[in-house]
Amino acid sequence: MGAAGHPGQPLPHGPGDVTLPAAASLAPLLAAFLLLATPALAQREPPPPAPPFAGPALAAELGQDRIAVDTSFSGADLLVFGATDRLLGPAGDNVVILGLGPPRDVVVRRRVRWLGLWVNGPSARFQEVPNYYAVAATAPVAGLLEEAARRERRLGLDMLTARLAGPRDPLFRAALVDLKRGSRLWNEEESPVEVSGGRLFHARLPLPSTIATGDYIVQVLLVRNNRIVARQELPFRVDRVGATARIADVARSLPFAYGLACIALAAFAGWLGSVIFRRG
Repeated sequence: MGAAGHPGQPLPHGPGDVTLPAAASLAPLLAAFLLLATPALAQREPPPPAPPFAGPALAAELGQDRIAVDTSFSGADLLVFGATDRLLGPAGDNVVILGLGPPRDVVVRRRVRWLGLWVNGPSARFQEVPNYYAVAATAPVAGLLEEAARRERRLGLDMLTARLAGPRDPLFRAALVDLKRGSRLWNEEESPVEVSGGRLFHARLPLPSTIATGDYIVQVLLVRNNRIVARQELPFRVDRVGATARIADVARSLPFAYGLACIALAAFAGWLGSVIFRRG
């Protein structure tokens, strides 16, 4: 018969007895084990959503970036086309296309009558005048932008001439516009920008046969809520080729010889004409 222990004293350990730690000491160990063994149970923040695709608001291109001028050149149309990220039209965005040529100084003279003859009278010199100017849009430009924005971008012949450096006489400025428009070097919204499929657009800028060689640029503007929200510049060049290029090179490099050759050619043409008509 085993002896019972005294009250308040622990029982002696037998061969199969195990002493367990207190429950308070097991709690941290159990929590750490669960956290390492089952990481899926841990609270994780959801990953941020992927940002939406942000493509360009405007993409434009030219049909050709070089215009070749030869002896048979009678003018051409420059194709400008592109696409926008939003719909175009009265309830959407609008596109304005501006073509500009190299700037030059231009002298405008007024003819006066003297002793029954018309002679050159007073003149006015305008500086940095674009040799070529053309504007086209999906809607009249005057209703798309405020006057300050139109003046800054020279959108419209009235805004172009207002920024020209030179005499402020309106008669001379009007004569300059008539001169350029008469030679078809300045064109203002003669043909609109055409829209296809809601977001595709194209336009043709006329290039006259008298266009000068040099570097040109086309500006494509995207207008939204009376503001320009995107802009793209597309350069192109006008070059002489063939016999026209060779004659121009001689005129620049050997002006005296070129003048003599022109005089000799004119004299020969006059002599040949007189011979032909005398025989007839």
